[in-house]
Amino acid sequence: MPDILKLRREFKELTDLDPEKNREGMKAAVRDLERSPMYFRDHLTSRPVQIPFMMNDETLKLFMRIVDTSYGIFSKVINEYLTCEDYRRLFPFSKELEELILTPAGYDCLVPVTRFDIFYHEDTGDFWFCEVNTDGTSGMNEDRIQDETMIHNPAFQEMRRRYQFRSFELFDSWVDRFMQIYSTYERRVEDPNIAVIDFMDGGTVREFEEFARHFQKKGYNCEVCDIRDLTYRDGKLWSPAGHTVDAIYRRAVTGDIMDRIDEVRPFIQAVKDGAVFLAGHFRTQIIHHKAIFQVIHLKRTLDILTEEERQFVKDHIPFTAAFENDDELFEKVLKNKDDYILKPWDSYQSMGVTAGPGTSDEDWEKAVRRAYGGGYLVQAYAPQYYSENRDFVFSTGQWEDFMNMTGLYVYGGQFAGVFARLAPGKGIIARGNERTQPAYLVRDRQS
Repeated sequence: MPDILKLRREFKELTDLDPEKNREGMKAAVRDLERSPMYFRDHLTSRPVQIPFMMNDETLKLFMRIVDTSYGIFSKVINEYLTCEDYRRLFPFSKELEELILTPAGYDCLVPVTRFDIFYHEDTGDFWFCEVNTDGTSGMNEDRIQDETMIHNPAFQEMRRRYQFRSFELFDSWVDRFMQIYSTYERRVEDPNIAVIDFMDGGTVREFEEFARHFQKKGYNCEVCDIRDLTYRDGKLWSPAGHTVDAIYRRAVTGDIMDRIDEVRPFIQAVKDGAVFLAGHFRTQIIHHKAIFQVIHLKRTLDILTEEERQFVKDHIPFTAAFENDDELFEKVLKNKDDYILKPWDSYQSMGVTAGPGTSDEDWEKAVRRAYGGGYLVQAYAPQYYSENRDFVFSTGQWEDFMNMTGLYVYGGQFAGVFARLAPGKGIIARGNERTQPAYLVRDRQS
């Protein structure tokens, strides 16, 4: 089994043997990306670096253990919410959202698709959770297309001669899992019409289209629809093209739906009536919402967990609290900026997030005062892992340290693959500064 740090050193040495050739390879990769779905709405949404994300079988086993333990914990939290009224009061959900969460799903799988974003330290195996993405989980297309552009990377091509590199297939595997879950749905039909839905003026439409193609490739009817264009009549949901919608792959995040709920009333009514299979169901919001990390540390939650699960929470989920009504906490956060990060209760793509490290004292004070009592939570800033990489096109072109974030895709409770991101500097990884790496399982040639 190859050592990951040794693989990185080899990759760096191969790059340094001919930097200009590798620079030209990176430029060719970027040209491919600009002709791909990664060029969207007049800008490139995915930027590459020289060294991809590499893992070995030991890493794979660790990721599978993380997924198994986390999914078990989150399943207990969801079930507790669904069955105990006092537990529901721990979450800041509106009555209307609570009603949607409590609507019967018609199938048992609690979280069909999610991505656990963690700060993973490949040198020690340590990790801390950043957030949980359920509805709207994305990035599959970025991993796929970044993998395709690695054909231009000379150092990577040489590494492939020395080792086996296996990428993670994230489209057909989701179709299979989706249909397996659908097969347990109480109101399933023989040949379901499937829709991938979101607000198309804000969603990653090209990724939706890729999923639709994979559903179609396997013989299923599938179309991409704006959630606002669905209609509901005669007890059935209808697509804009005039087809019944029997099953939905929901990419519209719950926060957006609730903010624009008057625009999507037909969809909402169909869900309330149990007229459509919904993956994921609104109950996924229980762990998608950032309140989950506050609630999970409470004694009320710890009491329903095993000793092993309680230790997992203590070791790997950072302290999190509502940033309100606690003047002592306010002063502590204000005076110790490098120890904390501020997050809106319910946001995505790092919107509204401020990390103490990398923020000036003046800007931190402004952020703290704005956040306190304003619908924010405060979280302990998790130790970050930095790895050396090289961006020949969008940065200095020299070796520099990048902050890492590792996303673990989970399909139907099972580990499915990795979404690897990184960024130069300190603070957070966000759309403005992030790079994307294709992810590979690396094995020795004789394996």
